[in-house]
Amino acid sequence: MTRKFISRILIAIFALSLISGLAMAQTAKAPAKTTTAASDADLLDINTATKDQLDALPGIGAAYSQKIIDGRPYAKKTDLVRKKVLPQATYNKIKDKIIAKQK
Repeated sequence: MTRKFISRILIAIFALSLISGLAMAQTAKAPAKTTTAASDADLLDINTATKDQLDALPGIGAAYSQKIIDGRPYAKKTDLVRKKVLPQATYNKIKDKIIAKQK
């Protein structure tokens, strides 16, 4: 065997290992997308949630939950900050756990 032939074989093996590594990385990322899409069903609707459900959110106590209820309805969950119902820091704690559904 010549050096040129061996070099070609080594290059082919290297290319195949790169391709298989990329395929494995993409396969590992695929389940994360389904988890994100499925989590919409688990979000708490701030337009219909009870006081107890709101109290259970991190950083939300009796006072904030009552302010959320009093400020209904919300077109978007960001209305909580825009209408000054919650400070930005508190909103940041719950933004991934809530949604503002429209009727």
